[in-house]
Amino acid sequence: MTEVQKIELKRHVFVDGVIDFIAGTAGGIANVYIGQPLDTVKVKMQTFPDLYRNGYQCFMETLKKDGISRGLYAGTVPSLAANISENAVLFLFYGLCQKTIVLLTGNKKVEDLNSVQNAFAGSGAAFFCAFTLCPTELVKCRLQAMREMQGGKLNVGPWDVTRNILHKEGIQGLYKGLTSTMLREMPGYFFFFGAYEFTRNFFIPKNGTKDDVGILPTILSGGLGGMALWTAIFPADVVKSRIQVQSVVGKPAPKFTPVFMSILRNEGIRALYKGLGPTLLRTFPSTGGLFVSVEMTKKYLGMAADYTNF
Repeated sequence: MTEVQKIELKRHVFVDGVIDFIAGTAGGIANVYIGQPLDTVKVKMQTFPDLYRNGYQCFMETLKKDGISRGLYAGTVPSLAANISENAVLFLFYGLCQKTIVLLTGNKKVEDLNSVQNAFAGSGAAFFCAFTLCPTELVKCRLQAMREMQGGKLNVGPWDVTRNILHKEGIQGLYKGLTSTMLREMPGYFFFFGAYEFTRNFFIPKNGTKDDVGILPTILSGGLGGMALWTAIFPADVVKSRIQVQSVVGKPAPKFTPVFMSILRNEGIRALYKGLGPTLLRTFPSTGGLFVSVEMTKKYLGMAADYTNF
C-alpha cells in the first residue's frame, strides 16, 4: 500500500466514524422519545414486582399518580444522555469492528459481511458502550422508581441523584451494575445486529444494495432486532435494574450472581421476565425508529461527504 493509499484509508475511516457517530446520536434521540413511557413501566415492574399485576395497571397507575412528564417520562434527561451516548458510541464502534472483521476475514468491504459476522461486530461494539451507558442507566432507573423508593415522594431530579452519588461515593458509585450491564449488552447486541442484518437481507432488491431497502422494511428489521435483543437479555436486565435501584449509597453494589440466584430461588423464573411484555411492545416501534434515523442519517451524510469529497 502506497503512502497516498494509507492517507486515503485513514480519511475514509475518520469520515465513516464521524458519520456513524452522528447517525447513532440521531437514532438515540428517536429511540427515547418513542419508547420512554413503556421503559418506565418495565423498570417499575422489574424492581417492584409485587406492586403491579401487569404492565397495563402499572402504566395507568403511574399516569394517574405522577402524570406524563414526572411519571411516564421520568428519567427522560438521563435516558436521552444514555441513549445518545450509547448509540453514538455503539454505531461508531460497530463500524470500526466491522472494518476490523473485514480485515481479519479477507472480505473486500463491509457490505460483504454476513449476518453472523455483523453480529460479532455488534457484540464487540457493546463492550465499549457499557462504559458510557452504565452511569446514565443508573440515574435513569433510580428516577423511574423514585416514587416507590421514597414512599410516594417525587422531589428530586437527575442532577440531584447524580450529585448525591458523586458526593457520597465518587465516580465509582456511578458504575454500580457495570458487570451486569456488560453481561446484558454484549450478548444482546450480538442478537440485535444479527437479527437486524439477517432480516434486512430479505428486503434487498434484485441487483440492489442495502441502501435501497425502504423505510418500512427498515422499521420491521429494526423492530425484530430489538425484540431479539430484549428476549435474549431480559433476565440480565432485571438483575441490573435490581442492583442499580436497590444499591445502598456508600456500600458496595450487590454482585450479579447472588442477586440472580436470589431472584430465581425466592421469586421463581417468571420474575426474571417481569416487564417483558411492555418492553417488547415498546421495543418494536422505538428500535424501528432508531434504525430508520441511523440509516437515513448515514445515507445522506455519506452522499454529502462524497459530493464535497470530504
